[in-house]
Amino acid sequence: MKHSVKDWILTTRPWSFPASAMPVLTTFAFMAWNSSQGGSPIDWVSGILAVVGIVFFHASGNMLSDIRDYKKGVDEGLQHMPLVNGSFTTKEYLCFSLALFVVGVAIGLYIMSRCGLPLLYAALCGAFFTLTYALFKYIALGDLVIFLSYAIIPILGTTYATTSEYYTPALVLALPIGLITVAILHVNNTRDIDSDRKAGIRTWAMLIGRKASLKLYAFEVLFPFVLIVATVCCGWLPWYSLIALLAAPKAWKNAHTVLSAKKKGTELLAPIDSETAQLQLIFSLLLTISLFIAAVL
Repeated sequence: MKHSVKDWILTTRPWSFPASAMPVLTTFAFMAWNSSQGGSPIDWVSGILAVVGIVFFHASGNMLSDIRDYKKGVDEGLQHMPLVNGSFTTKEYLCFSLALFVVGVAIGLYIMSRCGLPLLYAALCGAFFTLTYALFKYIALGDLVIFLSYAIIPILGTTYATTSEYYTPALVLALPIGLITVAILHVNNTRDIDSDRKAGIRTWAMLIGRKASLKLYAFEVLFPFVLIVATVCCGWLPWYSLIALLAAPKAWKNAHTVLSAKKKGTELLAPIDSETAQLQLIFSLLLTISLFIAAVL
């Protein structure tokens, strides 16, 4: 069966890319602000390539995860899924996933040639979790792996890619960005508790129960705004970062919808994973813009 370029792109679940791209872009902006305050000069080329590279790794990881979900029967009955409806084969998914992974590695190697070999530490950790995420997801460690893969590792990796040194103060971004990123997976797992249990897999949402999971999601999308205010008050972020609070109404709306599912049913959760990805995009983009403004002014 022939596939269009659009078909191939959709197999990678592009709506989820803000979860990986925005932490890198926001860290890039943070390092630009730090440079303007007397910190190390930054490599703009490496910073931009880091954003592109992590998207390729993310796309590859999405497809590998889909293959394993399909084989485990997790997506049974979901006819919109390409593997389930037969529009793509697992071989096509695997080949495309590996191709995306190779491109990501090539970009990483080029960045490494610009900034130095120690970037390899972050790169190897990122590659490991990309290839093995599906395994961790089924033993209730998916949330932890997502936090490491889309907060801690990319933030530290981006600091090295742009300045040739691991700059740990940038980890101030990890919790506010990472919590919203984890919320994307968590609400998806909360919605799928019954089907996941039937498929014989375990998730954190399953272990703590639906009621607690709904409350945890609300915390994951709302607490980052408290953190932004706190870090600005501590002087760890510029006061311009308060611009990110403009995303709070979106977070409140998502939290209210999810908490309503306790009484109105889990069908309300169907669109919330994509809505949370949108929240991540808006929140991180506002934070990124604020940091670039602080770097210039």
